[in-house]
Amino acid sequence: MVKLDTYKLYDRVVEVGRVVFIAYGPDRGKLAVIVDIIDQNRALIDGPASGVVRKEIGYKAINLTRFKLPIQKGICTKALKKVWAREKMEEKWAGTAWAKKLDSRQKREAMSDFDRFKVLKAKQARTRLINEEFNKLKASADSSKTSKKSKKAKK
Repeated sequence: MVKLDTYKLYDRVVEVGRVVFIAYGPDRGKLAVIVDIIDQNRALIDGPASGVVRKEIGYKAINLTRFKLPIQKGICTKALKKVWAREKMEEKWAGTAWAKKLDSRQKREAMSDFDRFKVLKAKQARTRLINEEFNKLKASADSSKTSKKSKKAKK
């Protein structure tokens, strides 16, 4: 039987100190921290490094990250900025696959037509090299099979 206190169903819960990614609204794409919980639908957030002013936001407009800062409820922006810097949240966020994916998506969107063409040609060249090597290996494997069959036929 599974003990309920040792089994953790969720690891990302809405709580004070949880770092969130704003998915919708004017501050879309920025990081913030939950400073206070207003009710079951809204929270008070503050983004000390991303320029998000303290405001209330609905839970549907944010995505919870795995990071949590050790702060108290209702902490002021100045103190939150110190904790943010001490915990090195910018570096931690930049190291996640989520942030890398967003960064690559932004780079792709910022590409010009010629940049997209260069990427296309590079992918074609890479695929051509892979296929040539694969065909060489396939041919050598086929020739070794046929030589084994011919040896068996001679016996």
